[in-house]
Amino acid sequence: MTTPSTTWSARASDRQQARIEDHRSPFQRDRARILHSAAFRRLQAKTQVLGVGQSDFYRTRLTHSLEAAQIGTGILAQLKIKHPEQQPLLAEDALIDALCLAHDIGHPPFGHGGEVALNYLMRDHGGFEGNAQTLRILAKLEPYTETNGMDLCRRTLLGVLKYPVLQSAASGVLPPLPASARQLKAGDWHPAKALYDEDKDSLDWILAPLGQGDREHFCALQPGKPGQRHGRAGFKSLDCSIMELGDDIAYGIHDMEDAIVLGLVDREAWEGEVASKVRGLELPLDIDALGAQLFSGQHHLRKQAIGTLVNSLITAVRLREMAGFEEPLLAWNAALPEPHHLLLEACKQFVLHQVIQRPELQLLEYKGQQMVMALFEALASDPARLLPAGTRARWQAAGESPRVIADYISGMTDEYASRLYGSLFLPKAGTIFERQPH
Repeated sequence: MTTPSTTWSARASDRQQARIEDHRSPFQRDRARILHSAAFRRLQAKTQVLGVGQSDFYRTRLTHSLEAAQIGTGILAQLKIKHPEQQPLLAEDALIDALCLAHDIGHPPFGHGGEVALNYLMRDHGGFEGNAQTLRILAKLEPYTETNGMDLCRRTLLGVLKYPVLQSAASGVLPPLPASARQLKAGDWHPAKALYDEDKDSLDWILAPLGQGDREHFCALQPGKPGQRHGRAGFKSLDCSIMELGDDIAYGIHDMEDAIVLGLVDREAWEGEVASKVRGLELPLDIDALGAQLFSGQHHLRKQAIGTLVNSLITAVRLREMAGFEEPLLAWNAALPEPHHLLLEACKQFVLHQVIQRPELQLLEYKGQQMVMALFEALASDPARLLPAGTRARWQAAGESPRVIADYISGMTDEYASRLYGSLFLPKAGTIFERQPH
């Protein structure tokens, strides 16, 4: 087993300089750049599942990312114990930590409502998708460098590539346009999970060490599932697979905990959507006892049950070989055994059906969607007049591209977007001194 080439620790700027007496690894420096970035700080005021400002208790994008990082490094520790022969290939903690901290920084205000709105408005200009925006921030936008964003290591950027395909290849035929923005149906405008075509140069640089066969296989487009308009990517790197499991476990289990504490779900719903589906699986869990603890009303018992579920999933992860690749970082993925995979999927679907799709939450998502569309249309009507100076200069340098307006709005927090909406459209609201730095 050989260590991955030092090519994977290269940076786009070709600068490897470290400050005096700085003994950190390249991936420790990457983690620090992400942690200290404005894009990361804004996650504290972006919706995870429940709207920011509704309560101080439940998760935001920031706390979700911190929990995903803790779970991701826990998975990595398990893999190093279970697969000692792969020790040289498996990452250091700092890399997985960095990936989990960074994975959501491209998501716009108001969750999927904001994403749908921007995708609709960018329909003729390459679309909008949160994961594609994450790569764009890391590789180009965050002003750590002049032109290379955070200038992260190649392996770090490979690790955030959940969907290594381009929008032009993955996107299906556009649905009919609504009569007005207020009649936009979110289900019609979910974006293709793919990178922007204008960021192909970033993708090319990340994948430069791969042989032609590996690259073609890695970027091959898979057909969409029945009823889906878009194609999809079929592969991800080893590091990305660990990050994605950390993300999924944090979403499926910890967001479920929020829903239980806030009284949005009850034991009857848990029994119907989770317990009944997994009770017959080969799992080292007493599903009935877990249900009793989760809905006991006692905080310590609920925390014990949540910890048991998370531990069961983390300790079940194994490495799985992916056929058709020569590059070791692509030839192995972290994966759950089928019973644990089904348990996690049941929990994720429980959160989707019982929480995210509740009319009360969909009303808030619709409101956010409408605010994002109104902001975009206003700013795009006269960018030279309405954009802040720094963003206006970038818009002009980009040939007056609407992508720059999408970049600006997607970087807003929920609160900032609401204040700017008030300044533009509500009498006696807002102040001229509420600009968000970009």
